[in-house]
Amino acid sequence: MSDREIPEQYLEGYARILAEVAATGRRLTRDELASRRALGEQAAEAGYGLRSLVIAHLAAARGAWPARGADADGALAAVQQAVDAFAEGYERAQRMAVRQEEAARREFIDDLLYGRSDLGRLAERAERFGLRLSHEHAVAVARGPVTYEEGDPVPRQVERALIARFGDRSVLLTTKDGRLLCIAPGHQQDVLTHFAKQAHAATDGGQVAVGRPQSGPGGVVQSYEEALNALEIAERLNMDDPVLRASDLLVYPVLARDRQAMADLVHNTLGPLTEARGGAGPLLDTLTAYFDSGCVAAEAARRLSLSVRALTYRLERIHRLTGADPGDPAHRYMLQTAVIGARLLDWPGSAAA
Repeated sequence: MSDREIPEQYLEGYARILAEVAATGRRLTRDELASRRALGEQAAEAGYGLRSLVIAHLAAARGAWPARGADADGALAAVQQAVDAFAEGYERAQRMAVRQEEAARREFIDDLLYGRSDLGRLAERAERFGLRLSHEHAVAVARGPVTYEEGDPVPRQVERALIARFGDRSVLLTTKDGRLLCIAPGHQQDVLTHFAKQAHAATDGGQVAVGRPQSGPGGVVQSYEEALNALEIAERLNMDDPVLRASDLLVYPVLARDRQAMADLVHNTLGPLTEARGGAGPLLDTLTAYFDSGCVAAEAARRLSLSVRALTYRLERIHRLTGADPGDPAHRYMLQTAVIGARLLDWPGSAAA
């Protein structure tokens, strides 16, 4: 709207004020400044650009400029006062509009992710933010060393990067529970990939999880929960990958679905390790490193800062205590599944396991 002709109503009383100031040398009164601020707010709410409004004020000042001999310096000071007050009102209205938009977006996100609104009404509100909930969407969630709110420098930096790369592609970027959240059409995985890259950098090495594309309002919730679960799994399993994809981690929710069965497997398979000197922790770490390194003893030893001989001794100790040989393919799957379960259940540190 910045190119539209500025209506005279936003310059009401301006020429009169300049004339009086030029004639008397007085400054603008409190009421006159308040009227300029009010007009600035109204112009902002009507959608006029500040640049065009300032140009209109300068043009009006030229038209009403005092004749020779009048107080030109005072008139120039009045122009400065009037334009400053007008811009103050304009910026105040802009800040209020931004806060209202942020509040509306937060309310929409809450309703979308927690199902607190009628689906039809929710779909209507979604279109305001560029989302068509009848289509597939995927959600990416980024966490960093601190929490983030809308308007913080980090979310703004990531949003600018997305807009610069993709423009308006029906993408919604916001914050939720201190994390960055990006909702994008399911077929536009390049958007989420770029979001992950930018969020990882902007959060100083933060971790990003991407849920699978799902259809409908419930699909957005499901993809969001998958991303959150991926972050939780990564934390429990000490995964340091910068980007996690829920589709690559589906085995872990399956393993954790029957918690009691998993707890039984952990206790029955790894329980004897608690009898070792120093407890089960060092031997569990040994199994974790051994399986994470592809059952290559030299690599596992390097990760644990042990000699290969010391690692081999630990593996033999595990075999004696549990009766299961980590090097035997027939025992390996059971042991590895139990180790994953122990990490998911925080065993032996958690009494819940």
